[in-house]
Amino acid sequence: MSDLSWMDLLGYAAATLTTASFIPQAWLTFRTGNVRGISLAMYSTFTVGVALWLGYGLMLGAWPLIAANAVTLLLALAILTMKLRGGRRG
Repeated sequence: MSDLSWMDLLGYAAATLTTASFIPQAWLTFRTGNVRGISLAMYSTFTVGVALWLGYGLMLGAWPLIAANAVTLLLALAILTMKLRGGRRG
C-alpha cells in the first residue's frame, strides 16, 4: 500500500467530519422515529445530491468521497424512508 498524500489525508479528514456531523441527527431520528421536523423536499434533494457525489467519487476513484458518501447515503435513505412512511405517530 502506498503512503497517503497530504491531499488524501485532507480528504479523509473532511469526509470523516462531514459524515460524523450527520450521525447525531440520524441517531436521534432512528431512536425517536420523529420525522415531523424534517423537510421532505430538503431530504429528497440532499439524498439525490449525496448519490451524485458518490457517483462522482466512484468515477474519480476518490476513496474519501466514496466512503463518506456511501455512509451518508445509507443514513439519508433510511431517514427519507422514515419520512415517506410518516415516522412514528403520537
